[in-house]
Amino acid sequence: MAGRVKGNVAFLAAPPNMAHGRRPAFPVSHPARYAVVIAGGSGTRFWPRSRTRAPKQLLALLGARTMLQETVARVSPPIARDHVLVVTGRAQARAVRRQLPWLRERLLVEPEARNTAAAIALAALWVAEHAPGATMAVLPADHAIGDRRRFRRDLAAALALAERTGALVTIGIRPTHAETGYGYIRVGAALPGTRGRAARVAAFIEKPERARAEALLARGNVLWNSGIFAWRAETILDVLRRHLPDVVGPLARARARGLAAVYRRLPSISIDHGALERAERVVVVRASFPWSDVGSWAAVAALRAGANGRNAVRGRVVPIDSRGCLVDSPERLVALVGVENLVVVDTPDAVLVCRRDRAQDVRLVVEQLRRRGMGRYL
Repeated sequence: MAGRVKGNVAFLAAPPNMAHGRRPAFPVSHPARYAVVIAGGSGTRFWPRSRTRAPKQLLALLGARTMLQETVARVSPPIARDHVLVVTGRAQARAVRRQLPWLRERLLVEPEARNTAAAIALAALWVAEHAPGATMAVLPADHAIGDRRRFRRDLAAALALAERTGALVTIGIRPTHAETGYGYIRVGAALPGTRGRAARVAAFIEKPERARAEALLARGNVLWNSGIFAWRAETILDVLRRHLPDVVGPLARARARGLAAVYRRLPSISIDHGALERAERVVVVRASFPWSDVGSWAAVAALRAGANGRNAVRGRVVPIDSRGCLVDSPERLVALVGVENLVVVDTPDAVLVCRRDRAQDVRLVVEQLRRRGMGRYL
């Protein structure tokens, strides 16, 4: 297969019949592929439904299955179920085992949270040891993706690009508004042979202030960073050894004798800030699927009811002259009279009532509970 070199990355041109979307006439082989699902978040914005032992990713917020179960289900194909790993925290490990009992040794438990660089390094070391030469996709456990077929197609494209080029690949989302809670990707030159679907990453932009987010959208040529990645396991380990040796080095040396003591000394840093922003070979695939990171109860309301002012309801609810409310109350009846844009979440020991536009601030309740020593509500 002919190729061309841009910088120090060889971008191979796709065969003509593949470039036009047709199935090749010969078998296509690729390295082993693994999915690493990161399921260690605390989900404080989803209190009181989300608790320490059952955070957001372990809840069925949008359907019958939990967000973790949905994430695992949507990666196969292109990745077989027995090639799925989950990285989670000690407090959630038992619940993850109950939800995915077939994981067995592919459940990797972190002694304490140290952000995504440590979680991904731990998983990459496992993959490199068990399947040398393998490619791995990295996916957060708590995203909502509306079109499974398009997602699988885009994920397969990202994996193939990582295999073909040796680059670090991220999936970028077309922004719909000036969001300040996401990181942005400034898109560089298009990659040959990808029909404009993939490009170099010119820069990563940390979560911007409102004015800068609006300026980024006005200027164009930016994407939201979804946090969904694909790369060869050895490639990301090489990048981590170069840029975050104090993360991957101790993990590589300590895995045989236990992780607790090592984790206490690891720096807490994201894979984006610690590795991707410093790496030389990073490319982005433009997503074609609808996506949400489901960052608050307001996002759940929008996904359940849309933007037409209807109420989003789970449980028994009597709404009278009320619009745009989210009610999550599986056990008790909730009546609404003459209210708009509220979030009401009822659990056996706590009730949340807030305005939808303050849903991001639910985490402040969790902070107050910690400060007041009310740990039984966490």
